Amino acid sequence: MKQTLRNEIALLKQKHTEDELYNYSARIFERLVQIKEFQEAKCLLAYYSFGGEVFTHDFIEKYAHDKKIILPVVKKDRLVLREYKGKHELHLSDYGILEPTGPDFTDYSQIDLGVIPGVVFDRNLNRLGRGKAYYDNLLPLLDNAYLAAVCFSFQLKEEIPVEPHDFKMNCVITQDETIV
Repeated sequence: MKQTLRNEIALLKQKHTEDELYNYSARIFERLVQIKEFQEAKCLLAYYSFGGEVFTHDFIEKYAHDKKIILPVVKKDRLVLREYKGKHELHLSDYGILEPTGPDFTDYSQIDLGVIPGVVFDRNLNRLGRGKAYYDNLLPLLDNAYLAAVCFSFQLKEEIPVEPHDFKMNCVITQDETIV
């Protein structure tokens, strides 16, 4: 069932041009910056988008001077976090993702807001990722963070299958609506 949902979303994504996805992404971040939790956040976890994800590069560049931005780095079978210091300190990983260099960031309690990607979300604030459990393992460590999922409206379903270890978001933001 989960893989069927992932495949369905991949097909839906192909129906949209890069320009459309880029414009949807801009609208998503226009919504995100309006929420109180973003405005009050000093430190936020984001991700450096690739492969048709909600595009984060402009958002990160715009707010990196005002807020501490933390990005995930894939290390073997888990995510470690590193502070974003600028495009010049990003390197291309084995997965084709630009990731920050530098020391690992381990003070998870500093993170006020998490901008969380995923493949499918539902109106009950559940998330389905790519199936590697990277975020399933990271999210429980972010106990001080408000979790704001970002996705395109075609990635939002009424309900998706969940398991006990799945972690709920605090809100889901699409280009058309914010669900809390």
